[in-house]
Amino acid sequence: MREDATAADVPLTAAQDAAARAGLKGLMPVGGGAGRPFLDYVLSALVDAGIREIGLVVAPEHDAIGAQYAGERTPSRVALHYVVQREPIGTADAVGSAESFVDGRPFLVVNADNLYPVETLAAMRALDGPGLPGFERDDLVRSSGIPRERVAAFALLKVAPDRTLIDIVEKPGVAAIEAAGPHALISMNCWRFDRRIFAACRDVPRSARGEFELPEAVRLAVRRGVRFQVVPARGPVLDLSRRADVPLVAERLAAVRVRL
Repeated sequence: MREDATAADVPLTAAQDAAARAGLKGLMPVGGGAGRPFLDYVLSALVDAGIREIGLVVAPEHDAIGAQYAGERTPSRVALHYVVQREPIGTADAVGSAESFVDGRPFLVVNADNLYPVETLAAMRALDGPGLPGFERDDLVRSSGIPRERVAAFALLKVAPDRTLIDIVEKPGVAAIEAAGPHALISMNCWRFDRRIFAACRDVPRSARGEFELPEAVRLAVRRGVRFQVVPARGPVLDLSRRADVPLVAERLAAVRVRL
């Protein structure tokens, strides 16, 4: 979990602080009542969208996550599988790790620290090919409580009139986001893929950060002729990537019901 300038002022519970320090954002208790982990809400939304089989990409030592969904807490509405990524070397490598699990079927990819509307996930599931939701800039700010300047840390989409993805500009900067206007379309790392993404994940070069990044693999797939459809979407998208996000996320999820 990333720190930020306000981190020292963010009041976390002992359990939340422990999860943040362990790098287990998905297991951070944020829900009402007993404080369900954030990952429960992510999984519940996927199940409500019609997904019945989920592969969790995990580190080789994933005992904490495995224990969370074992025994009496084993989900009854969805089958969970664990896909091991040997090294944390980027999101494209994480997707590539799941090739055997996917076994040629189309599939969705979401971040464990983002909670998307069920309607958005259902729309991705209903597509007949690769695609992604495009969230309008100002709606994302209003509905999700994400500061406008932070939207610049996500990805700006360039889209053709027929909603075909032309390009993705990662972390475009505040000036570019402002210039793109209130209806600019933003990617929040939710994708629908088919088997063709795996070749791009294998071939994409390391980024300047030294990682194999999924948006760059998507750009490579686009250059190779894979069509991605951009589906208009509305928030909220709850983002738990920073300590400062915790209070808002906990407030928004206090009355949300989870069914696994």
